[in-house]
Amino acid sequence: MKPDHLIIFDTTMRDGEQSPGASMTREEKLRIARALERMKVDVIEAGFPAASNGDFEAVKAVVAMIKDSTVAGLCRANDKDVQRGIDALKGAKSPRIHVFLATSDLHMEKKLRMTRDQVFEQAKLSVRFARNHCGDIEFSPEDGSRSDPDFLCRVLEAVIDEGAGTINIPDTVGYAVPQQFGEFIRSLRERIPNSDKAVWSVHCHNDLGMAVANSLAAVMIGGVRQIECTINGLGERAGNTSLEEVVMAVRTRKDFFGLDTRIDATQIVPTSRIVSQITGFVVQPNKAVVGANAFAHASGIHQDGVLKARETYEIMTAEDVGWTTNRIVLGKLSGRTAFKQRLKELGIDLESEDAYNKAFQKFKDLADKKSEIFDEDLQALVSDTSVRESEDHWKLIHMSQASGMGERPHASVVITEAGKEHKIDAEGDGPVDATFKAIETVAKSGAELLLYSVNAVTSGTESQGEVTVRLSKGGRIVNGVGADTDIVVASAKAYISALNKLESKAEKVNPQRGI
Repeated sequence: MKPDHLIIFDTTMRDGEQSPGASMTREEKLRIARALERMKVDVIEAGFPAASNGDFEAVKAVVAMIKDSTVAGLCRANDKDVQRGIDALKGAKSPRIHVFLATSDLHMEKKLRMTRDQVFEQAKLSVRFARNHCGDIEFSPEDGSRSDPDFLCRVLEAVIDEGAGTINIPDTVGYAVPQQFGEFIRSLRERIPNSDKAVWSVHCHNDLGMAVANSLAAVMIGGVRQIECTINGLGERAGNTSLEEVVMAVRTRKDFFGLDTRIDATQIVPTSRIVSQITGFVVQPNKAVVGANAFAHASGIHQDGVLKARETYEIMTAEDVGWTTNRIVLGKLSGRTAFKQRLKELGIDLESEDAYNKAFQKFKDLADKKSEIFDEDLQALVSDTSVRESEDHWKLIHMSQASGMGERPHASVVITEAGKEHKIDAEGDGPVDATFKAIETVAKSGAELLLYSVNAVTSGTESQGEVTVRLSKGGRIVNGVGADTDIVVASAKAYISALNKLESKAEKVNPQRGI
């Protein structure tokens, strides 16, 4: 590795998935993996193979597809987990086993119920076992930022001796502050005799809003050369280090950092949108780099300056991160070949010709309603799980609804349950409420509605509305996404989608484990 190269390790599909409701299917993980590879991410952490059979199979599927990035699997420091990771990564062009074990006194006592000596031995043995089966091993001391430095040095020296080529220091609970964190890592590297035998990395959480700052301080002060991050800063609690912010900070301020990444920045916005649509976590408008307002100028003074010279108020351009690459010229006269080619360019690879035919028909139906079709429309179209109708337990066949001032809103819905048709009428406090009540009359899911979110896919009154519904039942949290130019129809699609995920035995439960 060149000393001026910063490795970008993406954990959207592993740590990002630990956000309640962000659990992804195998197909959704493949879509994100394609986008990450197109972006030229160095390392893609595909999942936690031991967490569930679904995650194991998803990691295997990613391995079979990815050729230009290293694929990593997270494993607890025990032989069973590591073996599961080895099996999932079998056949990968560039596999990495990522082993973690807590090293803070708090975690060792309260969670692991292990002594320091036990943790020390377990860390060594697990890395040794992993290294005997894989040439690329990463070790993470969970809650590293709150660990005793003397004990941490002892553990890290030992795992490097056992073959760990990457040492990743997690700020698991977002406790660190930049200057202190950078100096902490620098001290570790100075004190550990064999520290030069490993690439040093950080994995920061954003509980105090300092994940990006802590990561970059670790680079400049601590000599770190890998940052673990996620698209849109997705992750449990307040999220993780934001990939797009790290990449553009290093690129825009190369005069300060003196580092390069291999990231194709023009793929940042398209990938951000794919992740947002799949997980249902909408990007806030003022989010750095990928927010809708990131390059908008409302102030008259700013507008005047930008018109005269963009650099007066823009330190990077919208084109740099892919904002202007997303418009396509497709319409009602566009053919199947052009449609399929554009899906491929967007990293959307449907599983069968029948799926393409159904998606193409949906595209044609949408083109009858909209004069212009955008990339965002296509992404929303395939995110609508009704494209995979053959797998659905519940299907929306027809619906109508009515509401008006002084009238009680009502909805009439026709759905099928495993092929059996039901027609239901219901009233509610609004057309969406009436529609959901009608569906629940038959479904009787007993699920709690945690989130109902509406987002315009593109601008204009004829834009598709994309609705996210988050349901919780029995400790399981799932997202359903639906898109349509009619918001109420999109809402019904989203609710049905979420019900199908609750019904599906293949849909994995969030592992809720990590670093």
